[in-house]
Amino acid sequence: MVNAEIVSAFGLNAADYEIKKFGSGHINNTFLLSGQQDQKYILQRINTYVFKEPGIIARNLRLAADFLAKHHPDYLFITPIPTVTGEEMFFFNEEYWRMIPFIPNSTSVDQADTPKQAYEAAREFGKMARLLHGIDLHEFKASIPNFHNLTLRYSAFQEAIRTAKEERKNFAEELIEQCLRYSDIAITFESLKTDPEFGDRLMHHDTKINNVLLNKDTFEGICVCDLDTLMPGKIISDLGDMVRTYVSPVSEEERDFSQISIREDYYEALMKGYLSEVGSTLSQTEKDHLFYAGKFMIYMQGIRFLTDYLNGDVYYPIKYPEHNYNRAKNQLVLLEKLLEKEPKLQAVIDSCL
Repeated sequence: MVNAEIVSAFGLNAADYEIKKFGSGHINNTFLLSGQQDQKYILQRINTYVFKEPGIIARNLRLAADFLAKHHPDYLFITPIPTVTGEEMFFFNEEYWRMIPFIPNSTSVDQADTPKQAYEAAREFGKMARLLHGIDLHEFKASIPNFHNLTLRYSAFQEAIRTAKEERKNFAEELIEQCLRYSDIAITFESLKTDPEFGDRLMHHDTKINNVLLNKDTFEGICVCDLDTLMPGKIISDLGDMVRTYVSPVSEEERDFSQISIREDYYEALMKGYLSEVGSTLSQTEKDHLFYAGKFMIYMQGIRFLTDYLNGDVYYPIKYPEHNYNRAKNQLVLLEKLLEKEPKLQAVIDSCL
């Protein structure tokens, strides 16, 4: 499962540890090493299909860790355990491996089951954003270039419409028209991305609830984890991904669209949690676009699914022929449900600022 040489590169003897697959992540292969006296470590193989330059991840984490150690030394920021030669990753058989500490008495959840969980997770992401506010971004690079570039995603969507096979284009005609009707979301992003009052910050870019460690007894937040996409970006990326994934009781995999809804108590909880931490650092332009964050992320994910369907399902794995089509439809339903409640949800945001 894991070559002993990889484990020994981090100064450990593989024979002293039980090694099991760990977690529910889909990108990197993750293993838990359990030894005597409750010694535990996390070992990960970096997915180089997704992360073309793993060295960028290591450098970004080091820059952030150094800043936090200097300015906020008590903050728990998970950084890799160096190899015996002082490297932050071990290169073995054309693969990159890293080891990180296991955080005791912690757990993670794959979906928000209570507003308290949504609040705690959002507060942890907000806290990290607040503490990293003001860091010099010049030395950071994108671990996934253009990851949340809606301009690029919308352009790819238009190209897919142009080049799609007629059968798929005809099947998705109504959904394509629906997506095109919301093109103002992409137009807004185009104007925002160069606005000096809507600048870049160091953002996590993958704020699903399972990327926060919670106390396994109290479910209070402990820290943020899975920092591979920590890179410069906009406030709408992190906030929007939380709205997209915490607020509906079902995920993008749900085919019964009647189950999709906006849980207002979860929306309020995540806004309170996030803005209680990062709110004081926001510009007026950022504050004015907090509701837009949800629209932005839901719409972008919807057109990414539909683009992949039109292109013949070349990116997202599918389990049945209309899988990406249904994912896209799901996200458009979620977007419309969100827009229906805009006045009420904007009032929630206003009360948190």
